[in-house]
Amino acid sequence: METHVEHSLSAEHLAVGYDQREIIHDLSVRIPTGKISVIVGANACGKSTLLKTLARLLKPSRGTVLLDGKSIQSIPTRAVALKLGLLPQSPTAPEGITVADLVGRGRYPRQGWIRQWTKGDDEAIADAMLSTDVLEIADRPIDELSGGQRQRVWIAMALAQETDILLLDEPTTFLDLTHQFEVLDLLVDLNKRDQRTIVLVLHDLNQACRFGDHLIAMKDGAIVAEGNPSEVITEQVVQDVFGLAVKVIPDPVAGTPMVVPIGRHTTRTDQPATNGRLAAAENPAAKALAASAAANGICRPTDR
Repeated sequence: METHVEHSLSAEHLAVGYDQREIIHDLSVRIPTGKISVIVGANACGKSTLLKTLARLLKPSRGTVLLDGKSIQSIPTRAVALKLGLLPQSPTAPEGITVADLVGRGRYPRQGWIRQWTKGDDEAIADAMLSTDVLEIADRPIDELSGGQRQRVWIAMALAQETDILLLDEPTTFLDLTHQFEVLDLLVDLNKRDQRTIVLVLHDLNQACRFGDHLIAMKDGAIVAEGNPSEVITEQVVQDVFGLAVKVIPDPVAGTPMVVPIGRHTTRTDQPATNGRLAAAENPAAKALAASAAANGICRPTDR
């Protein structure tokens, strides 16, 4: 295995967009070195756009991304690939390529005119495939795999690159619950073993809180809150970022914040009447229903 060294990654006053439409507006962020950072937010808030910009896949219209204090746009592509690896949201592979060949491509940035394939490359590939549980399907074509298997192979390729900074855009997509936790546990192992800086986009807030050291909550192309999960994930922040009424309680396993949505049809009905009325009064959804009923001149049975 390669020896990892710490590299810094940050952004200053970023503005990024597509087709004349600005997605990210004057965003500045410093990724904590040696930690797991998780970017959360509603769909289309700019999470993936930020990750792609940090990885130099997108060029900002204003501002800059700094890798080790230098503009990432000024650093040669191969030099960036030796420090920073990316697993995009929807990667594509050449038709007919096998698992082993695809994972092996993660070593390409370390090849050159002088440096040829070594035993260390073989060991890095084997370690990555073993870590992601794809070693037994090494000879199978990617086209024949399930969505979950394919996702684990892509993660293995990113791991084989052995970069100090690893960016992953929704790495648990297509995975069942067991493999979601296996992948997230694997990322924690990598972080603890090598002090690798990891940045990932996740939709599941409870997983983000449990596995992330540092959370970045985004809304409309800007950062609303960032810091320790216990500081970021509050009922007010979730309401503001997602427009969702929730209760935040301690996770009974990890002790991290656990988000419990308040739905219109999933609140408990086994409470005493007085408690039920009190809960309804505190429930935003119940308030909205009561207001709608009043507006329509409907008398609810419980109000008679």
